[in-house]
Amino acid sequence: MRTRVVGIVSGTISWVGLALAVVLVVHVVLTVGGATPDNPITSGVKAVAEPVALAFKDLFAPADARLRVIVNFGLAALFWLAVRAIVLKLVRRLN
Repeated sequence: MRTRVVGIVSGTISWVGLALAVVLVVHVVLTVGGATPDNPITSGVKAVAEPVALAFKDLFAPADARLRVIVNFGLAALFWLAVRAIVLKLVRRLN
């Protein structure tokens, strides 16, 4: 039973961490690619990505807006992947 619960929790953590990182990367791609800001997909992804980026969204302030998005939201994506890996390691130790 314990092994099954750890497996379910691990899978959930893995997917959530990956989804958070993907949303941030998609925001970077849409911004750098010049997607129309008023498009519902672009604005929806941005609305989700900004709170997920936490304090990273304004960590660096280069003059170029696209570079700012690449650096800040890219770091946030790496952060979520690192958190995912650490939490997965801790949860799997419970097995």
